[in-house]
Amino acid sequence: MRRRHTVTRLLAAAVLTLPLTVTAAPAAAAPAAAPTRQLSDVIPAPVETRPDPRGTFILSPLTVIRTTPGSAAARQVGRQLADTLRPATGYPLPVLPVPFTPLPEIALLLGGADARVGQQGYQLDVTRRGVTIRANTAAGLFAGTQTLRQLLPAQIEAPQRQRTTWTVPGGRIVDHPRFAYRGAMLDLARHFHTVDEIKTYVDLLSQYKINYLHLHLSDDQGWRIQIDSWPLLTTVGGGPGTGVDGVGPGYLTKADYKAVVAYAAARHITVIPEIDMPGHTNAAQSTYAELNCDKVATPPRTDTAVGYSSLCIHDELTYRFVEDVIRELAEITPGPYLHIGGDEAHATTDEDYRTFVQRVLPLVSKYGKRAYGWNEIMKADPAADVVAQYWGTGTTNADLAEAAARGNKVVMSPANKAYLDMKYDRNTPLGLSWAGYIEVRTAYDWDPATRVAGVGEDAVLGVEAPLWSETLRSIDDIEYMAFPRLPAIAELGWSTAASHDWESFRTRLGEQAPRWRLQDVDFYPSAQVPWA
Repeated sequence: MRRRHTVTRLLAAAVLTLPLTVTAAPAAAAPAAAPTRQLSDVIPAPVETRPDPRGTFILSPLTVIRTTPGSAAARQVGRQLADTLRPATGYPLPVLPVPFTPLPEIALLLGGADARVGQQGYQLDVTRRGVTIRANTAAGLFAGTQTLRQLLPAQIEAPQRQRTTWTVPGGRIVDHPRFAYRGAMLDLARHFHTVDEIKTYVDLLSQYKINYLHLHLSDDQGWRIQIDSWPLLTTVGGGPGTGVDGVGPGYLTKADYKAVVAYAAARHITVIPEIDMPGHTNAAQSTYAELNCDKVATPPRTDTAVGYSSLCIHDELTYRFVEDVIRELAEITPGPYLHIGGDEAHATTDEDYRTFVQRVLPLVSKYGKRAYGWNEIMKADPAADVVAQYWGTGTTNADLAEAAARGNKVVMSPANKAYLDMKYDRNTPLGLSWAGYIEVRTAYDWDPATRVAGVGEDAVLGVEAPLWSETLRSIDDIEYMAFPRLPAIAELGWSTAASHDWESFRTRLGEQAPRWRLQDVDFYPSAQVPWA
């Protein structure tokens, strides 16, 4: 009886606030008819949809968001959803952790979903009375709310109240990812991007069910993360004059990094830090002379050349430096992975490269993290728990195939398909073209499980879309290169291989344009896409 009284009080309190909140909204003309949405209109494409035209739900001023009683995680997802929907609707949308309500509702419930949804998926049911999203985890609930967001009219993304009918198409979606890992990488080393810019990117990533953010924190042109035991790395290596052309200075303090990690985690995105080594290390070696074999500091570099730098492989100071960096990064990184780079180490002999990788990988494990690196690290025959990130442009790689046979997992980021810093065409004002031009269809038309011979579905952990910053200067630049290609990579990571269909995708992608305009996303208007 006490529980029912508590529920009644919560409902009464919520209902009493509704008229005041609604009448406080500015008067406007009668609502316009909303465009008809279908359950299958979203990106990434859901696994299964069962439309029910009789079940259309209309969001109203009386709608509440109900969450699993006693679950702080479900309530947090509910609050995030309310924060997303309130500006455009003008509705109060109170979040109530109660077992039932007599009001129209969006229910976010842990448990009771279709058995197929696993740890990241969700079941979404829409009837005339309301929307119910069920999942086994808060991450699944959050994914379901991002689908709901796309099922609502595009005006839901507006920062101020809109006059429209907020319809959600009736039926059921059962959805879960093809791959557990769906990532995006942002390069802070070639040009530093601020905490606010990173957060903006996180918000956009989360809408398409990306769940990992890989931050490239060091390179020849700059060092972007505070390391207390080597303080000059940021004050010099991240100071004025660093970055490509000397115009990308800045770095993350540990407090900044923790803030980014927490912000991403609240959106169910895990941050992976990368310190690239033994090559791509000139920013460190120009700052600390003792990291060079001859103990002479190298000149700072702000060009875009690669492959010329290397740590001193047979100097014990190198491994003290590396261990200090790994230890301090591991302490502030709650996620499971730490990326050690390992690419383009052309100034390091093969024998020295193997020596270095075999010394460093155990250090990652020592501090409780799972080692992760570009595919070159597979030349060192690492343990089976080490993850390789494939960035090559070919469809064969013997070291990678052998690693897959040993049990190593692979994240697919082929540069001629997934690199978001490649130009769309020869006229693109930003980006590079060494891996070729990547139009939207090129980014979409490939299969991570068949891209490299000998690396099949079971060996693929997921996909990642890297965005290197040689030519980027602002969040607008980031958005222009990422959109509309990032949703293509997101769909490859989430949706089934059987659902892969360019004509369907380009239509659904075109319908994202009004949303991006309302969110002030600076996207590339590809001629391959029928933009709404």
